[in-house]
Amino acid sequence: MTKLLPRIKSPADLHGLTDEQLQGLTHEIRDELIRVLTTRPAHFASNLGVVELCLALHLTFDFTKDRLIWDTGHQIYPQKLITGRYDRFHTIRTKGGLMGFPHPGESPFDLFMTGHAGCSVSTVSGLKAGDDLLGRGDRKAVAVIGDGALPSGIVFEAFNNIGGMGQDVLVILNDNKMSICPRTGGLARYLDQCRMTGLYRGGKRRLNQLLSNIPVLGSMAQSALEQFRDGLKAFLKDGMLFEELGFRYFGPVDGHDLPGLRKILRDLKGQNGPLLLHVFTNKGHGVAQAADDPVTYHTPPVFEEVGPDRHVVSFKKGGGKGYTDAVSFALHEAMQDDPKVAVLTAAMCQGNKLEKVREDFPDRFFDVGICESHAVAFAAGMAKAGMKPVVDIYSTFLQRSFDQVFQEVCLQNLPVVFCMDRAGLTGPDGPTHHGAFDVPYMRLFPNMASMAPGDEADVRPMLRLALDHAGPISMRYPKANLELVAREQPAAPVELGKAEVISWGEDGCFVAFGTLLSNCVAAAKKLAAEGLSVGVINARFVKPLDRETILRAVETLPLVVTVEEGTIEGGFGSAVLEAANAAGVDARNVVRCGLPDRFVEHGDRNELLADCGLSPEKLAAVVRARRAVAVAG
Repeated sequence: MTKLLPRIKSPADLHGLTDEQLQGLTHEIRDELIRVLTTRPAHFASNLGVVELCLALHLTFDFTKDRLIWDTGHQIYPQKLITGRYDRFHTIRTKGGLMGFPHPGESPFDLFMTGHAGCSVSTVSGLKAGDDLLGRGDRKAVAVIGDGALPSGIVFEAFNNIGGMGQDVLVILNDNKMSICPRTGGLARYLDQCRMTGLYRGGKRRLNQLLSNIPVLGSMAQSALEQFRDGLKAFLKDGMLFEELGFRYFGPVDGHDLPGLRKILRDLKGQNGPLLLHVFTNKGHGVAQAADDPVTYHTPPVFEEVGPDRHVVSFKKGGGKGYTDAVSFALHEAMQDDPKVAVLTAAMCQGNKLEKVREDFPDRFFDVGICESHAVAFAAGMAKAGMKPVVDIYSTFLQRSFDQVFQEVCLQNLPVVFCMDRAGLTGPDGPTHHGAFDVPYMRLFPNMASMAPGDEADVRPMLRLALDHAGPISMRYPKANLELVAREQPAAPVELGKAEVISWGEDGCFVAFGTLLSNCVAAAKKLAAEGLSVGVINARFVKPLDRETILRAVETLPLVVTVEEGTIEGGFGSAVLEAANAAGVDARNVVRCGLPDRFVEHGDRNELLADCGLSPEKLAAVVRARRAVAVAG
């Protein structure tokens, strides 16, 4: 039988397919998702869950002019497959290939790079307002948001504004009872109340049909009817929260019933005002193991063997332990030793490897959902009460709580520990997830101390120092395998604001902030083989900076190369230059190496490091080039 998917060059090609062919296409899309997982890790369960919803949307609306935003964007794979990118789909999450999130540079169907949850409703509202003002009011505006992202504060800010304006916006609530991990909180319980049986829903529909057929007998009768209708909705509980915010609530409906989805979307397409369609889906639908364990199968290991009926027989063996594992182990150890230590995360229990912390210390583990601002303010309250809270959040997501880090933590000088996972390049997740900006945004606050382990030896003592620190303190670390740098002497104790001298050279030195320390050591070895004596300093802290050690290098050596896995704008190298300027030290011999002033695309982490001049070879080349200039001069 001829495959349909290769023939779909645009959503327009879907309209010529029969219901039976469309059902077959859902199977082909899921098979293609499995095929990708046999070559590399990728988002899986979330994409399996939205196949029918994606097809129904593109069959109902014309998104060459209408507006569609997927929130969060890791469920974009089915859309990529039906919007002219099937031929390149095998390149997804590889350098130069398709991005694993929406990318406007790939297709006009991808309107925004949506890698942070919760923003779709606001942006689609802005799109609709802009279209209306520019005379394009016939364009429909649709946002798809998951129940895991729904509690984000910005979502309710958008709901409030849309309801107040009465905008013609359709929000589709994709309710799969999951974020990356199981959802938490009171809103989750509310949504569970909407999961009524088919019989109960059918009874409600019949009552609604009966009410709609009652003739209007005047204004008083109409008012009484509306009050009765509102009372009935309140009794049935369905969607009253959204109704009170100004949205007309529809559903819940089965998100895997393609004909049913098409029917209700056609009905809603012709209606005006703020609309919310509540859709039930199963994360991992179509692959039994993924549906049973959507946490593991959110981004599972590469499939080694896949059997009949999409049954995953085995995974390929993964790599070694990473910095995330080391921090998680150290946190667990600290919680055993000190009953005041508590850990908070924002829907990233699995990503931050906190499952054992959650299991062994449930009273001191708090998953607040995708609500980073709340997490930080919550931690501030805990610290004020006398606890030792640790906020464990990805670097890129902690940006969402910038104001709370400022106002609730630093301004109050409270002892909150920030563990910033995924600091630096996150590889195939790309620019939405690279932790490129945390060094500038954390070091600028008064009272904040900022540090980064150079290797595995620094992790445990840094966390211990952080938990004993009297004010705010942050520790950044990458999504990378653990490394242990060879030292002639045992690792120096970790002391606040003190660097570690690995070696001292006559021809210059590398000053590494973070885990690129190993690349600096490797570069120094390459240069030593060429007769150049280049030392290595493990900076450990960007604030307070070890001015004594680092400025001594700037004053006495012909070349100092600062190295960091973060943006060069306002980063560690800038802190060194600022310190030199304040001390009146000539710093023209300082060269800064870090992430460039652009958004770095996705790819293998080592490939991206090389592109950014941060591989051992590129770092050694920096020294050679400056040496050649000095000799020529």
